[in-house]
Amino acid sequence: VGAVSKSKVFAGEISVSMDSSVQGYRGQNGKFRPARYDTLRVNNQKVQRRMLQLRALIGVIDSFTDTTGRYLAWLALGMALLTALVVLLRYGFNIGSIAAQEAVTYMHGSLFMLGAAYALKHGDHVRVDIFYRRFSPVTQAWVNSIGTLVFLLPVCVFILGMSWNYVAESWAIRETSPEPGGIPAVFLLKTLLLLLPLLLILQGIAELLRNTLFLMDPESERHK
Repeated sequence: VGAVSKSKVFAGEISVSMDSSVQGYRGQNGKFRPARYDTLRVNNQKVQRRMLQLRALIGVIDSFTDTTGRYLAWLALGMALLTALVVLLRYGFNIGSIAAQEAVTYMHGSLFMLGAAYALKHGDHVRVDIFYRRFSPVTQAWVNSIGTLVFLLPVCVFILGMSWNYVAESWAIRETSPEPGGIPAVFLLKTLLLLLPLLLILQGIAELLRNTLFLMDPESERHK
């Protein structure tokens, strides 16, 4: 191919510069490999490393969402028991409790608002499924990605922006229940208006990254 002008030994291989402007090295098997193959190999390693980092990030978000969802599920049982207790006290013993009734509302609001991200992760959110189920996995990933970018994230940002002052004013006066004997923490209940979009944005990012990785390499991501 040409005369060898210089060589360098590294990691058991010999780097060789060729006078014919073809640079490369001979591996341990004696076969000449152009340097551009090394460039492609290094770039591929960088891509693989970045994909591993993205999978790790997705795993952290998914773990947080799953943990939150499992704890929130207990609120459903709490609501059922507390509602039964309120009814029993009112109609069985003629005893009423405003705080207990409001507590049911607090638990219901927390379960719905904070559990939305968990529903999104597991695909339990409401979906108008006319064509989606007939799409291929790749097309579904495209639909999910576009839906997240065009609808989910902008709507969450809109809710966050519109609710910020409303919640801030409630916190400023430490808003309490208007009912005598009610729970003096309405400002905490209203805070759910901010936590809902924040959690959805977080899980939406995870779903967007998951679909992006799938579109980059459908075969390998399908088995993960």
